[in-house]
Amino acid sequence: MAVAYDPEQWHDLFVAMAGAAAALAGLLFVAVSINVDRIIKYDGLPERGLETLAMLLTALVVCVAGLLPGQSHAGLGVELLVIAIALLAIMAKLPIAALPEGVEVPANYVLGRQVIRLGGAILLAIGALAVLFAVAGGLYWIAAGIIVLTLAAVGNAWVLLVEILR
Repeated sequence: MAVAYDPEQWHDLFVAMAGAAAALAGLLFVAVSINVDRIIKYDGLPERGLETLAMLLTALVVCVAGLLPGQSHAGLGVELLVIAIALLAIMAKLPIAALPEGVEVPANYVLGRQVIRLGGAILLAIGALAVLFAVAGGLYWIAAGIIVLTLAAVGNAWVLLVEILR
């Protein structure tokens, strides 16, 4: 089986990213705890914390799914598709954090936030289908999704820890 569709070939990546996602989720809890009084003052900002946690936990769950031994590419593809759909459903329910009163919303703010929120989940969904049907690069899309989820979560965590203090 080609590397792009064989989960066992991706073992090291899944182990590394599972550890990183778990560590970052722990740090997120610390960041939110430090600024919880400020975070709850802004509409949508507590949900941004939940959004960030969902991104990190999704990356973790995707990696754990990839580490399950003896599964076929089709089995993994179905698991990944369920995970991606679950994340998309969660993100669809969460509001985008509002800007403080009196601050003009830039035209590209909502679009940019949606790209950040949904980019990783969309890459995971594409990857899940590519793994399921063993086409179009398979697990390379999943790797991209994990990376995008992690980067988006770190950016959100920065807002929750540092930017909120400005």
